[in-house]
Amino acid sequence: MRVVQEGVTFPQGFLASGVEAHIKRKDKDLAVVYSENPCQAAGVFTTNKVQASCVSYTRRAVEKGPVRALVVNSGNANACTGTQGIEDTMQMASLVAEELSIKPDEVLVASTGVIGVNMPMDRIAAGIKKACSLLSRDGGENASAAIMTTDTVPKLAGAEFAIGEQVVRIGAMAKGSGMIHPNMATMLAFITTDAAITRECLNKALRDSTAISFNMISVDGDTSTNDMAVIMANGRAGNEIIEDPASEGYAYFKQALDQVCIALAKMIARDGEGATRLIEVEVAGARDDGEARTVARSVVSSNLFKAAVYGEDANWGRIICAAGYSGADINPDTVDIWLGRQQVARSGGGIPFDEDLAREDLSQEVVKIRLNLNQGTGQATAWGCDLTYDYVRINASYRS
Repeated sequence: MRVVQEGVTFPQGFLASGVEAHIKRKDKDLAVVYSENPCQAAGVFTTNKVQASCVSYTRRAVEKGPVRALVVNSGNANACTGTQGIEDTMQMASLVAEELSIKPDEVLVASTGVIGVNMPMDRIAAGIKKACSLLSRDGGENASAAIMTTDTVPKLAGAEFAIGEQVVRIGAMAKGSGMIHPNMATMLAFITTDAAITRECLNKALRDSTAISFNMISVDGDTSTNDMAVIMANGRAGNEIIEDPASEGYAYFKQALDQVCIALAKMIARDGEGATRLIEVEVAGARDDGEARTVARSVVSSNLFKAAVYGEDANWGRIICAAGYSGADINPDTVDIWLGRQQVARSGGGIPFDEDLAREDLSQEVVKIRLNLNQGTGQATAWGCDLTYDYVRINASYRS
């Protein structure tokens, strides 16, 4: 398998574009992705009870299938906008369908940005027309740039692998910098593949990949109203169709999808609003993988620990504290903790360690924390970022 930094046009048969529709004050803010062939689709969506109309619309479109296109705008979430918001979502799908000569229910819709503001549909309509006219094999980077809000960099990932004699590709783009917390989904991710695969297998693969990637990141503890991850598979690779989760082809596909989703998840965590470091928390020795995930997510979500990382303070007590309130059934007297290159706690108690070495490890681009609960074989990894002054500055003026 080859992992690459490629976007949604990496697989065969996908075109994309990203344009400036003037939804935001500047920069690209509307993207369209189009498949030359009908696609099987699957999706996972926000668990927030307050949901933008695009979430319910796209969920229905995915379930109905097949799909052909995706339109995404940034700068306006179209959430908490009532009946008008529902109509605007449907109009976005209809505008894309008209331009591409497909059906409205073959178009997925996503939005991100400010909540509670009506969509500027005149500008969006013009932007959709322009984006559809510019669709190309080279449009993946522009599409990725167009879905950004407070992101500082576009997020692209891809993979190439073989099923039998056929080369299969996966390409993806994501956005996420704030309102990120592990309870799928806390960001937007759009994945394309030319694999031939059933909807049932595609759905299982996406949900299982989400559990170890997007659901294992946290920036600020907020779950958004618009979050989703969707995947479109058009079958252009010509591989023997993947229809059995126990098959070799499924295993290859799932491994590649995992790598793509984890790569995107880490990019989102590192690009957290105001962040200066990526935090990686590995948990081993849990009773099962589920409890390991619970502990890892709790530690990486702790604001006290995140602030300690920013201050390069080796306060390992905040780590075991977060493990203790995670809800997992842990025994604090068996917990071992490593911070970077050295162990700082054994059997739940502190041991002597080099403060200068710890400070050096906490200043690295990637700060690694390991916990061994010594209660079983469960393991998991979660990712987050440090909590800085800039996070408050960015979110104190989000609307302006």
